[in-house]
Amino acid sequence: MAPFDRTRTGGSVPSVAAQGTWWYAAIAGEAADSFRARVRIRMRRACLAAILLLTLAYAGLVLTATGRRWGDAAVAGRLADPIVARLLREHPSAQGLSTLTLILAVLLLAATGLLRKRYAHTGAALGTLAAALLVAELLRRYAPGPRLADASGATVPSGFPSVSGVIAAGVALGLLLVVPYRLRSVAVGLGALWAAALGAYGIAAGHHRPGDVIAADLLVLAAYAAAVGVLARGGKVRPAPRRGLPPQRLLVTLPLAALAVAGLAAGGYLLGASLPGSAPGPLPAELPRIAHRCGQALAAGTGAAVALALLGMLRRVELDPEPVPYRHAPSEADPDAEFDPDAETDPGLGSGLGTDSGRGSGLASRRDTHLDARHGAGPGTDAPRPGDPLRRIPWIPRIPRYPFSRGRDHEIS
Repeated sequence: MAPFDRTRTGGSVPSVAAQGTWWYAAIAGEAADSFRARVRIRMRRACLAAILLLTLAYAGLVLTATGRRWGDAAVAGRLADPIVARLLREHPSAQGLSTLTLILAVLLLAATGLLRKRYAHTGAALGTLAAALLVAELLRRYAPGPRLADASGATVPSGFPSVSGVIAAGVALGLLLVVPYRLRSVAVGLGALWAAALGAYGIAAGHHRPGDVIAADLLVLAAYAAAVGVLARGGKVRPAPRRGLPPQRLLVTLPLAALAVAGLAAGGYLLGASLPGSAPGPLPAELPRIAHRCGQALAAGTGAAVALALLGMLRRVELDPEPVPYRHAPSEADPDAEFDPDAETDPGLGSGLGTDSGRGSGLASRRDTHLDARHGAGPGTDAPRPGDPLRRIPWIPRIPRYPFSRGRDHEIS
């Protein structure tokens, strides 16, 4: 068991029958209340909660007539909003720019992990993104729902969930697995703001309904929560050091939190006034514009809230592998021990133990044995070391300077 994988201190220990994971503790050697088990259970609950919210969004926005009319009103309201209409008219090349940014973002995600030599985590991030895209495509083609037709009358697949939204949110949350822990909040926060901007543009351009973007964010949250749970099951997580909150993290986290709170609050406030009835008929004049703004707010707030939720659940959870401890090269005299200049000398290494000259001679002999082993020469040879032209003269004492360094080649003659 890893040193950080011990159970929590304090409190009563539950019985074996009440623990629920005693069989895993007996087989894998992991305590039922260990750090890895807590992270795995937390990610499993987050995955199930995201799947439940995705199911509710699908049932409310796709299967009901009121939800479908609200989505159609939000798409139609983009033409009634003068700000959106002017933006689309003045920037016709924004569609190609959004597609280009999606391609560059996926390449950036892969390049970041490969440059840091985190091949397993890069594969996990790209594999999770591919799995989310596969699930999204299956839902678009085979999930029960109304049959949509284009202008020519041909049946087209549903846009629930949005493929571009899955890619944008998948890249933003995939940075969790490939960036260092100290840069995690900044990278994921910037990625979430970029994904929210792309989702807002997709709704404004009429390519997707608000429910499509919301479903994409929830699907990506479920996928990456499951991926982190698998990494925790394999022991790839460990506690992060407790450090102060850097100011650059606040510069990204605070706007992201403000976007999540403001978007969900404004969307919830406008939702009641923008819901049309289920009966067919013309919509009121103001309802499409209100539905469009409500959908924009809900989509942006959901994307920011998803990123903040995953960052909060992985707070003080390190996904990097443990660093390899540095070890000095042992000497040939004692391969299992490192050189210590403060240790007592062996009487066989120098004469006059207990006197200054004897102690200096013994320390010099022991130090010479250690340095000879480091430079490839055997003990007792007269081969000169690099930078030590007086190595062949035996009568010059060489004493380490203890106040300045320990174990380095500082000598006086």
